[in-house]
Order: sequence, then structure tokens, then C-alpha cells
Amino acid sequence: MSFFSDVERELVVRGRAEIADGIVAIDLAPSNGRPLPRWTPGSHIDLVLGPGLERPYSLCSDPSDTTTWRVAVLRDDAGRGGSLAAHALAEGEVVRARGPRSTFSFPEDARGRVVFVAGGIGITPILPMVRSAAAAGVDWSLDYAVRTRTALPFADELRRHGDRVRLHVSDEGGRLDVAAVVADAGASPVWACGPARLLDALASAAGPATRLHVEPFVAGELAEPVRAEPFEVELLSTGEVLEVPPDRSILEVLEGHGVLAVSSCREGTCGTCETVVVEGEVDHRDRVLTPHERETSPVMMVCVSRAACDRLVLDV
Repeated sequence: MSFFSDVERELVVRGRAEIADGIVAIDLAPSNGRPLPRWTPGSHIDLVLGPGLERPYSLCSDPSDTTTWRVAVLRDDAGRGGSLAAHALAEGEVVRARGPRSTFSFPEDARGRVVFVAGGIGITPILPMVRSAAAAGVDWSLDYAVRTRTALPFADELRRHGDRVRLHVSDEGGRLDVAAVVADAGASPVWACGPARLLDALASAAGPATRLHVEPFVAGELAEPVRAEPFEVELLSTGEVLEVPPDRSILEVLEGHGVLAVSSCREGTCGTCETVVVEGEVDHRDRVLTPHERETSPVMMVCVSRAACDRLVLDV
């Protein structure tokens, strides 16, 4: 289950730099000069980049730094405008942000061995975890897959860790052997972030002893819903019953009826729209909750998940 802050604050772009092909690092400072909240490795913020345009970006700076937050954004020309708007931010420009939030928190008191896996821009939440593990003297390793060396961000920092970092560059034939990584990890926790195909491969290779913690940075293809028929959503606060048709999400229906519903990615990857389910069976379609959490946590992501029954009662 996620735990996060909904505080919205005004930030100023204090610096920006191209750190790899198509990747810009953006440093954000509070416009009022007040300290920013501390955060845990794996946390992200939601940048409000325009009307109806909010996107989550992992924090990749120092969690104890209360003066500046840093995010790194990969430009996606085929996307829906979030990364393009982030890349267009100029030094001195003001932007609003919510958070920090966390659905992927790395324990600061980690002990024993830890295995990290990252793909592409998925290095952003992993990097603070690596720093935390290194500072705590934890036995850690990182397998990092990138397309080309020119698309490799944070190269100098990663190089300083020596052979603890294993780089896999696909256009040089350095394909990441996911099964070997999982087998080598054994019962040690694996923290991974990257594209859906990488995380799906990790999940497929995982065995009963694997302790896999994942966060995707893009939405994967959603499976077909459990049921194609409309279903009902009952609002616990008012008793109002709303019908959700097959071609609309619960989030869209709530918004259409003037119900306040906090959201961000709208793709089931950030956890912002997490809502408590009081009654009913859920067809979980997000990429936030683990299989165990889906079984035990009374929550759903209303932007993509649906009902597997006739009616859900939501704590809304």
C-alpha cells in the first residue's frame, strides 16, 4: 500500500542539464525559500506541467537535501506531452509539484545483500537506493541495461562504484541475462525499475524464494478486463451509485460526476489515485501493487483497475 503526501508547492527551476541523449536533469528549489521535506529512496513527485498534464518523476538527488530536488526526464516524442513539457522548462521558470510520494520505498536500514536492476531511465529511483546501500555498508550490486553508451545517464557516478555495477549495452551485444540475475540473487531482495518487458522478464524468472520489488516507468499493455459488462460503484460518503461503462474508467466516471479524485499518470503506474475498497472484488490492472498486496490490501488504482463483480463500494 502506498503512503504519500498530497501537498502541492511552487518550485523554481534552478538548473537544467543534458546528462545523456534525450535525458535532461532538472534541479528544483522552493520558491519561498523554505526547506523541502526529506524523502526516502524510491520516492517521486508529480509535476504539474499544464492543464490536465501531470506526470510522476522519480527523485534522484540526495534525500537529506532540503534545498533542492532533482529529477531526470527522458524525452518521448511519441508520448502524450509530459516529457516534452518537462524538457521545455527553462531556468528560472516556476512549476508546481505534489509530493513527495512513495510506492517503492527502499528501507534505510537495509541489511545483508541487495540486488538492483535498472533499464534505461529506470535508473532514477534506483540511484538513491544505491547511494543508501553504499553508505550503509550493504553488500550490493547493480545490473543496468541501456541501449547505447550515449544514452547512459550518471555515468561518472556509476563508474566510481567499480565492478559492483555491471553495465549491459544492447548495441554492443551486452544483453542482460535476467534469469541469471534472479538465480544469483537467491533469497536476497531485488529492487528493479525499467520498461515493462524487463519487469515482466524478472517476474517470469522469479521463483518462490525471490523477493522482487518493482516499479515501471511506463505503462505496459493492459490485459483484457475480467468482465466486459458495465458495473456499479457506490460512494461510501453519500451512498450515490454510479455506473461505469466498458469504455470509461472509474476515475473518469468520478470526475464526470464532480467527485474529487486525485490522480496523476492515469496509466496505473504511480499510485496517486489509490482508493480504499470497502466491498467488492477488484480486477487489478495497475503496475503498482505487488501480487501479495493485491490479495491483502483493501485498495485499488481507479485510473485503470475495474470491478470483477456487479458493484464496488469505495471509500470516496
